[in-house]
Amino acid sequence: MKTRVNTHADAALSGAEAANSVPVRLLLIEDDVRLASLVRDYLQHENFAVTVQHNGDTAVESFDAAAVDIVVLDLMLPGMNGLEVCTRLRRTYQGPILILTAKSGDIDHVMGLELGADDFVTKPIEPPVLLARLRALLRRTRPAQSAPLTDEHVFGGLRVNLQSHQAVLDGKEVDLTTQEFELLGVLVKHAGTVVSRDTIYNSIRGIEYDGLDRTVDVRISRLRKKLNDNPEQPYRIRTIWGKGYLFVVNAWG
Repeated sequence: MKTRVNTHADAALSGAEAANSVPVRLLLIEDDVRLASLVRDYLQHENFAVTVQHNGDTAVESFDAAAVDIVVLDLMLPGMNGLEVCTRLRRTYQGPILILTAKSGDIDHVMGLELGADDFVTKPIEPPVLLARLRALLRRTRPAQSAPLTDEHVFGGLRVNLQSHQAVLDGKEVDLTTQEFELLGVLVKHAGTVVSRDTIYNSIRGIEYDGLDRTVDVRISRLRKKLNDNPEQPYRIRTIWGKGYLFVVNAWG
């Protein structure tokens, strides 16, 4: 996975920076015309350039990954539903996707995360909350300005470069989303020691763990699959019950 470096994404990181920076290009896929208009108007005042699509089929057909910095995607759409849209976008787009859902149960959240979404917000939407989530995603996906020239970690057949955002397993590059790589980075930095869910959750969401959210579990599951770890009896990224996860140093061949 190669993370697209885009200076547009830096623009929305703080209100103070917004006045003199390039707008962030946001695609909003939402069939509620009134809500879409409200969100668009609010975000445009926060230095986002917002494009709105009201139909899943149309959104996929017209999508240009190179022209979008972040996607906000409703799950309940006419035509192609939001989960299918998410799957289609992930074929060409590695940037952040935030899901909007009107359902309180976590099954839609889990399915969205399984299909490649990075975060979710439950309706009814509070615009300041949505803005905070968007800024948090952008902060986590922009390149670190103080990153070292190289930051490579090698574990047998696995090579992880935290600076270039690349993971290579047995000579083949692993196709990871930005959030999957971020999770791998947390584990790699703590290789050989147990990392708590609190630590991981805070790193990938930027907020404290509430004890209920399954974001970490879903991403661990996806990461295991992509790193050829046994889903039934994982030996590379082990679950330490009651404590967290362990990245096993000598399990990579």
